[in-house]
This record gives sequence, structure tokens and C-alpha cells, in this order.
Amino acid sequence: MASDKGHDVKDLKLAAAGKSRVEWAKKDMPVLRSIGERFAKEKPLKGVRVAACLHVTTETAALMQVLAAGGAKVSLCASNPLSTQDEAAASLVKNDGIAVYAIKGENRKTYYRHILAALTVGPHMTMDDGADLVSMVHSEKKEYLKEIVGGTEETTTGVIRLSAMGEKGVLQYPIIAVNEAKTKHFFDNRYGTGQSTLDGILRATNRLLAGSCFVVAGYGWCGRGLAMRARGMGARVIVTEIDPLPALEALMDGFEVEPMAKAAKVGDFFCTVTGNLHVVRREHFQQMKDGAIVCNSGHFNVEIDIPALAKMAKSVRTVRPFVEEYVLRDGRAIHVLGEGRLINLTAAEGHPANVMDMSFANQALSAEYMIRNHGTLSNTVHLVPEAIDREIARLKLTSSGTRIDRLTPEQRNYLASWELGT
Repeated sequence: MASDKGHDVKDLKLAAAGKSRVEWAKKDMPVLRSIGERFAKEKPLKGVRVAACLHVTTETAALMQVLAAGGAKVSLCASNPLSTQDEAAASLVKNDGIAVYAIKGENRKTYYRHILAALTVGPHMTMDDGADLVSMVHSEKKEYLKEIVGGTEETTTGVIRLSAMGEKGVLQYPIIAVNEAKTKHFFDNRYGTGQSTLDGILRATNRLLAGSCFVVAGYGWCGRGLAMRARGMGARVIVTEIDPLPALEALMDGFEVEPMAKAAKVGDFFCTVTGNLHVVRREHFQQMKDGAIVCNSGHFNVEIDIPALAKMAKSVRTVRPFVEEYVLRDGRAIHVLGEGRLINLTAAEGHPANVMDMSFANQALSAEYMIRNHGTLSNTVHLVPEAIDREIARLKLTSSGTRIDRLTPEQRNYLASWELGT
């Protein structure tokens, strides 16, 4: 078992390369660095055991170092079988003494075995990206609940799952929805997902986006960023939606808005970012052009109905790394990238460090807040306190040398008054 040796990574010989990559990422993470310096002095997490289920990347390694500097004992596993950067995993084990259970390409059985191994730390806190760790604790490993005082959640998908648990009264400890922080979803989801998703698609396919038709399924913050970046690369962008409000926003932002059934006939690239299942399915595959490229940048690999596509295909083969070609009975080929998993982490490196700086600053400060305030929080999903959100924004601006105005006393009085008016 992985827990017998305190880690399960691909190869510890990758640690030197991983250390260099982590150092490179940290250069572009000034907010997290400043929090780490304070944590090292104050030790706000002294004696706290943290089980984290996150994408094991260089940026995540920087977060783990900050938690450890704050006094926490950390155990880390992957939140997706294909998102691990093996060099970063090896570096955390060898250079930082942190227990890591993650191997890029691990199968489903190993994935869940690694989650169980991470839990053997006996956590006081969970740190999740998709809620698989929390789900495991609430279903199969309830014995860990007695010591857990709270947790954090990184993704839209995870917040949806945990909010449902809270509403049904089955969530056994409070969760801070890091994903809902403005300094997370305004930037990470929009700019991070927008850039890294296209990075993954281009690395996997080496196809030209200019002049192509790019279909974005979902116009949340991730969809906004992806549509903006695809248009910036010269693609004609079509947005599909089920909610009239974001659909209207997409239209006002200058994008075409069509049902997937219609977009399927003209799209060259399709990317789902909805958090729902079977967004692209059999009836859409039946309409797609020969050579269509289909991928996903939502958390789970359920947005594309790959089992249905497999049943329609007469043959399947891997034509490039992370590109599987499904040849249908009529001769058309449909290409699925990265097994339908997060293409920005499967075929690329995930979000740039500059944007993860804010997301992981939220994680670190939310962990500190949870340890200090868990006794006053109900067993539901809570927002990141606005004071933390604003402090991260302030630190980010300061690190970039940007200054903003402050209210004058006269202006504060005006905003606090109802008598002045016009």
C-alpha cells in the first residue's frame, strides 16, 4: 500500500527537476510568498493535520510548502488521474518531506487508493478540488469525521456537490468555498482556464485556430475566458448555454449563441466547461464534421459522452499523445482529447503561476480562518470572508507596483449619508 512508505510517486529521481520548476513558479507567486513568510513566523497552523486532494502541480507544491511553513502536517493526493506533474510530486517528497500520493496516468483503482492513503494523516482539515476527498470521508471513511473541523473547496464542480450535501443536511463539517472568492473565479477561472485550455488543445493537436469554428459549451467564468481567448486567436466562436442570462451575456459580448444540435454541424473544435454531464452526446456526434476535435475543461470527464461515442465507432486508435480518433461507421473521424479529462492539465501544465498565486493565497488564508473560527461556522458551505478577498487583491496590486486611489473623508461621508443626495 502507498501509505506504508509515506508516499507513492512515479520516480524520486525527478525531484531535482521538480525543485527547479517549483522555484520557477514561485517567482510569479508574490502574494503566496508573502503569506508564506508570515506563516513561517507566526505558525498559525501549528499541529494541524491537512489532507489535500488537489492537482499536483508546481503551483500546488508552492501551496503545500506554505502550509508546512505555517506548522501543518500535510498529506497530498491528486484530484485527477491525468493532472499530476510527476516532477513536482517527487520534489515535495524528497525536498520538503511532504507525503504525496499521485502519479500521472494512474488508473481509477490507484486514484482512490491514493485518496485513502492521504487520509491516513488523520486530518483536522480537508482541502479539496472536486469534493472527492470529502465524499470519501462521508461515505467510506466516516471514522475520520470525528477529528475534522473544516475544509476548503477549490472548484465550481466541488462547490455544487458540497452545497447539495449542505442543503440535504448530510455535510458533517463546514467548508469554505474558495472557488467563490472574487480573486479566484474572476481571474483563475477566466484568465487561467482561458489561456491554459487553449494551451492544452494546441499542444495536443498542433492545429491552427485562426479561421476555425470553436464551440464553447457553457458561459460561466471559465467559458467567458475560453471564448475570449479563442476569439483572440482568430476563431469564429459559438457559445451554447442552458441559462438565458449567461446566454444573453454571451450574445452582448459579441459571440454567436446556438443550441449544441446546431453548433455540432459547423464546429471544428468543441470544448465543454459546464460542470454537467453528457453536454456533448450521441445526437451531436451524429452531426459533427469529419475531423472534429472534442475536449473538456470541466473538472470531471463526464461532460463528453465518450461511452456513447465508443459504441458508435467502428475503430478507435491513438493518433498523437492525448488524441484518440474514433472512426464512425460512415467513415467520419471524431477526435477526443485527453480521455475527456481536463485538457489544460492533461496535455499542458494548468493555469499559469501568476493567477494561481491568488487562488492558493485564498486556500492558505481560508485554512487559517477555518482553524480560528470553525467553532462558529455551521456545517454548510461558506464564502471566503470579504476581508480576505480584498487583502489578496491589495497584495496582488502591490506586488505589481500598481497603486489605486483612496476615498477622501468627504467621499466617505457622502457614501454613508442619505441626506446629501443631489
